[in-house]
Amino acid sequence: MVQIEKMPQEFEDARAVLQKIEDAGFDAFFVGGSVRDTLLNKPIHDVDIASSAYPAEIKHIFKKTVDAGIEHGTVMVIHDGEGYEVTTFRTESGYQDFRRPDQVTFVRSLKEDLMRRDFTINAFALKEDRTVIDIFDGLSDLEHKIIRAVGDPHERFHEDALRMMRAVRFASQLDFKIEAKTLKAIEENNMLLGKISVERILVEFEKMMLGSKPNRGLEDMLTTKLNEYCPGFKDRSKELYQLTKYPLELLENPEQVWTMIAWSLKLTPQEVMPFLKQWKTSNDLIKNVSATLQVLSMDKNDQNERLALFNAGEANVVNAVRVAQILGMNREAWLDTYQNLQIKDTHEMAITGKELIQKGIIKPGPQMGQVLNRLKLMVINDELKNESLALLNAVNKLQKDD
Repeated sequence: MVQIEKMPQEFEDARAVLQKIEDAGFDAFFVGGSVRDTLLNKPIHDVDIASSAYPAEIKHIFKKTVDAGIEHGTVMVIHDGEGYEVTTFRTESGYQDFRRPDQVTFVRSLKEDLMRRDFTINAFALKEDRTVIDIFDGLSDLEHKIIRAVGDPHERFHEDALRMMRAVRFASQLDFKIEAKTLKAIEENNMLLGKISVERILVEFEKMMLGSKPNRGLEDMLTTKLNEYCPGFKDRSKELYQLTKYPLELLENPEQVWTMIAWSLKLTPQEVMPFLKQWKTSNDLIKNVSATLQVLSMDKNDQNERLALFNAGEANVVNAVRVAQILGMNREAWLDTYQNLQIKDTHEMAITGKELIQKGIIKPGPQMGQVLNRLKLMVINDELKNESLALLNAVNKLQKDD
C-alpha cells in the first residue's frame, strides 16, 4: 500500500467533500491526472472526484450543487465557495463517433470505473487518508517511465481515438516511453484519428510540441503515422522528420511551433494562412506566424530588413530570433536592429496627415498616403529624423521632386 506523504493544497481544500460523501456511506476518491502529477511531484491543475454515490445521492448529501453534466453522472458540489465536480463511477459503451460513449451506466465499483481510463498512469484513485489505489500497476509504469493503455489498447483507442494523440503528448510532456503493444495499437488504429475534430487534435499537438521532450513525441507521432491524418501533414513525414534533428525543447509558444512547421514544410508566408486555416487556428496566430516566417525568410543582408522587422513587431521578431537559434542560425542582431528603430508603430510618427492638411501643405487623397508612407520608410531606414521640422522639410522636397 502506497501513501502520499503530503497532499497538495488543492486536495487538502477538497478533503472535506470526500469525508462528507464517506460519512454518508459511499466511497469517494480523487482521480485522474492530478493524482499522477502529485505522484510525480508536479503541480496539479484541477481536482476530479469520483464516487460510488449516484447523482441524486450526491445532491441529497450537499446543500448546494449544480447539475454540471448530470446525464453523464457529474454534479458540481459547492464547498467553501469552490466548485468541485463529483462524478459517479460509471461504465461506457457504444462509441460510434470514436470519441463519446452512446451509453453511460452508473455503477458502484471503483474498478469498473477505472477500467475505462486511457493509460495506467492516469488510472489511480487517491483516498482521503492519502492512500493510493493502483489496480493496473500504474505505479510501476510511473517508476519505469512507461505509457501503457489500460487493458486492451485497441479497445481504448476505439472508445476515444484522441487517446492516440494523448499518448504521444504524454511521451513529450513526461519524457516517457510508449509501451510496445500500445505503440503498435496506435499504428494499427491511426486512421481513427480522422474521425476526431481538428480542434481537439490541435490542442494535443501543440501541448506535445511544447512539452519537455517534443522530439520524442514527434518521433512517436511519425513512427505510428498519426501525421497522415492531420491537416497538411499527409505524405510529409520526410520533412517533419527533419524537425527531430533540432532542439525542439527550446520552443516557447505556438507561434514558434508553427513557424518551425512552416519552415520544415517550405511554406511561404503567403501559404501559411490556407495551411493554418485547415488546423482552425486563430486569425491572430496565423498573422503572427506569417510575420515571423517573413522575418525568418530574409537574407542576412536583406535591404528591406528594417521594414520587415518594423512590420513584424517586437513579439514576432523575438519569435524569429528564437526559431533561427533552434535552426542553428545566429540572428540576435535582428532584435538589436528592431530595438534601435526610431519608431515601432506608425502612430509614433512626429507628424500626421491631419497636420499636413491643416497647414495647407497637402490635400486629402491618394498622394497624401503615398507621401506619408515614403516618410515612414525614410524614418525606419534612418534616412530622416523623426522630428516635425525634418518631416515637414522632407514633405516639401518630395512635392517639389514630384
